[in-house]
Formats: sequence, structure tokens, C-alpha cells
Amino acid sequence: MISTATRSLLRSNGANAVLRQQNVRLMSSVASSEKNTTTAAIGVSTTTTTKREIHSDPPQLKSAPSLQYAAETPTYFPEEKEETASASSSGMMDRFKITAEVTVSKIFPAGFGWQSSSIFAEEYLGYSTDTMAFALTTGVGDAIGVMAGHCAYYAAKKSITGDSSINMEREAQTGLLLASAAFCSGTAWQPLVDALQGANLSFMQVFGGTWIGCGTAFYLGLRGARTILSGPCKHIHEPTFENSITDKSLSAAIGGATGFFVGTDTAYLPTQNFLLDVVGIHDTTPQLMGCAIAGTSTSLGFLAGQSTLNLIYPAGKLWNDGK
Repeated sequence: MISTATRSLLRSNGANAVLRQQNVRLMSSVASSEKNTTTAAIGVSTTTTTKREIHSDPPQLKSAPSLQYAAETPTYFPEEKEETASASSSGMMDRFKITAEVTVSKIFPAGFGWQSSSIFAEEYLGYSTDTMAFALTTGVGDAIGVMAGHCAYYAAKKSITGDSSINMEREAQTGLLLASAAFCSGTAWQPLVDALQGANLSFMQVFGGTWIGCGTAFYLGLRGARTILSGPCKHIHEPTFENSITDKSLSAAIGGATGFFVGTDTAYLPTQNFLLDVVGIHDTTPQLMGCAIAGTSTSLGFLAGQSTLNLIYPAGKLWNDGK
């Protein structure tokens, strides 16, 4: 038989074993609970992080391109405006430079040539001023002045400056073209002035009528010369719509030269002649001086007409815009 002490010890050991099993179960339960809690916490954190990425990042991506686009869109172009203003100023200067060259090389010689040929026709050939022979002679003198003046000017310019871009063959053909037109306006001048003065018109009416009439004659001569000379002359362009516009602007300025030339006549309505004291050729004026005054009158008229066109015409529409 087991003693009382032994039974007490067995009971004590069994109770301890039961306690240990309960502690193990409790610890396992706690560990499992902590594990689940940790897993849940991780899931919540992941979910929260994912939500933050979804709701926070896209607005930032959307706003960034918008700011970049706005920054790249300029609202003011000062450099472009300065370049445009500079080009416009350069174009205007070129217009007046060419106007001055044409005045010296062709317009003054044209007036000088017309007056010289009128003296030759009247005093040496015996033509009356109201005859067609006289008109044709003065037209030839006008044309010779333009042709000689143009070629002499560019030959001298090439010799002095050494500008290799000046092609004398091209300049000779250009001079021929302009001289052909000048022949028409020079021939028309005397008959047209006689007709207007014979109608007892005022000085300003004769002045304006001559401007329009001789300008038209120059234009028709220029178009006709293009038609005839464009075949044998490679540097002369045939008539086109584009060069008809520039030919008209040149003809309008040439009309101004012929209109001012009316001011050299001191016999017709001298009190109305506003050019009398500037370009009037009197009976006592020496012939050579009279020729120089005639050239001055055509130069002033051309400068007045062409300067006005230079100021009011848009770029690319005038004969002296380099087209």
C-alpha cells in the first residue's frame, strides 16, 4: 500500500502538470492573438499606405504638367517685335537709297536730255514746237539721257567700289527698257501740254493732267518694251501681273517728274505757277543752265512723288523693294 505521504506527492505532481498544460495553452493563445493582431496591423498599414498612394499621388501628377505647360506659354515677344521694326526700318532706308540713285542716274539726265534735244530740234533742225517731229526729237533726247545716265552711273559705281555683283550687260538691258518707256513719255509731253494749255486750263490742271498723261504714256511704253525686249534680252522680264503692279508705281512717280517739268514754262499763267521761282526757265536763261534747271525740275518732281509712295505703300509693293 502506498503511504499517505506518497499519495500527497503524487497529487501535488499531477496538479503541477495540469497547471503547466494550462500555461502552455494560455501562452499559445496569447501568441496566436499577438500574431493575428500584428497581421491585422500590417494589413491596415498596407491598406492605409495603398490608399494614400491612390488618393495623394495622382493629383500631384495632374498638377505638374499643368504648371509646366503654363510656364512654357509665352505672352510677350519683345525680340520678334524688335526684329520686325528693324526689318521695316531697313526696308524704308533701302527705298530712299534706291530713289536717290535713280534720281541721279536717270531722272536728272532725262530732263537734261529732253531740254537739250528741244534746243537742237528748234534751233538746228528748224522744227516748230507744235510739230510731231519736234515731239519725237525730244522723246529721243529723253531716252538718250536715261540710257546714258544709267549705264554711266553703274559703270562708275562698279569701277569705284569694285562691286562684282554689278553686271553691266544686265544694266545695259535695264537701261534700254527704261529708255524705251522714257521715249514714250518724253514724246507725249509737249503735245499734251499744248493741248491742256490750249483748253485754257489753270496751271494746276495742266500740272495734274501732265502728271497723269505722261505717267500713263510711260507705263504703256514700259509694258510694250517688256513684250518686245524680253525675248532677245535675257535680263528683261516679260509682262506679268506681278511686275505690272511695280511698273504702275514707277510710272506714277515718273508722272510727278513730268508734272514738275511744266513749271519750267514761265510764259503760261506765271502768277499761278508755284514752281516759277524754283525751276522757271526764262528767255534770258543760258541754254546750258536751262538744261540743268530742266533736270532739276524732273528730279524734284520724281522725289516728291516717289517719297510719298515710299511712305504710304506696304512692303513688297513698290518697284524699289528689290523684287
